[in-house]
Amino acid sequence: MKESEKNPLVAWVQNAIGRVREFAYAPRPPMLATPPRAPRLGMALGGGFARGIAHLGILRVLEEQGIPVHCITGTSAGALAGLAYATGKPFEEIALAAARLRFGSFGKWKLSRLGLASNQPLEQYPERILGVRTFEELKIPLAISATDLMSGQAVYFQKGSLGTALRASCAYPGLFQPVAHEGRLLVDGFVAEAVPVDAARRMGADVVIAVFLEAEAMVLPKTIMDVIGRSFAIIQHQADMGWRAKADLVITPNVREFAWDDFPKTAQIIAAGAEAATAALPRITNLLERAAEMQRQTA
Repeated sequence: MKESEKNPLVAWVQNAIGRVREFAYAPRPPMLATPPRAPRLGMALGGGFARGIAHLGILRVLEEQGIPVHCITGTSAGALAGLAYATGKPFEEIALAAARLRFGSFGKWKLSRLGLASNQPLEQYPERILGVRTFEELKIPLAISATDLMSGQAVYFQKGSLGTALRASCAYPGLFQPVAHEGRLLVDGFVAEAVPVDAARRMGADVVIAVFLEAEAMVLPKTIMDVIGRSFAIIQHQADMGWRAKADLVITPNVREFAWDDFPKTAQIIAAGAEAATAALPRITNLLERAAEMQRQTA
């Protein structure tokens, strides 16, 4: 009689050793490569008062096409539109809030040596209208751009109070008084960079779409706002457009027919943004496909 038949324990051990050998010498299946992540899309939104509502139309089209936005950067009206969208609230609710905007929603006349008005009402706007107080509450990462009036450098807000960031980004020089914050005197983000493309890159975007809003069509100025707005539009047009070269795509909605305070025309302005985004969809899709292919090659 074999030893293994006499001792069940020996038989069990021999059987276990055999299985270990089978496992050790069995052919291994090929290692599966970790699939590359989807390209990150960043939206950089420029300013333009009521014309900034066009940003909502662009973001809406991307959403309808199933194109996710990884991060949003904005200056002035672009900051306000980006903030509203980043809350994740229903689009209809955001559009309704935009249509209700008036000068009193974000400014009050208060003559001083540094400006004609204060934009103090914007401090409470995020919480009062959109139900959020800080960047940390947003559903999509957001950076708000302002300009350090002393150094001329762009300043990016990404944490803390949304109201303070919004005020600084919308402090249009000559109209609104600069915003003092942490030892700096801050004004509208467009002064340093018309469209905050750099901020989107810093936030990890692989593809950056910039949205630039042209000034309203040339008409004879009737108010001080017309004079200030037209003057800065000329300066902006003549300034270095370095941000353009850094963007993968620049979308320019046809919004020149709308005045700075055409908030009641929200539906038409949104439609103009949606039309521009729809026309750009083939290029957007191509950019994302190319970025995905580059990631596959380097994975």
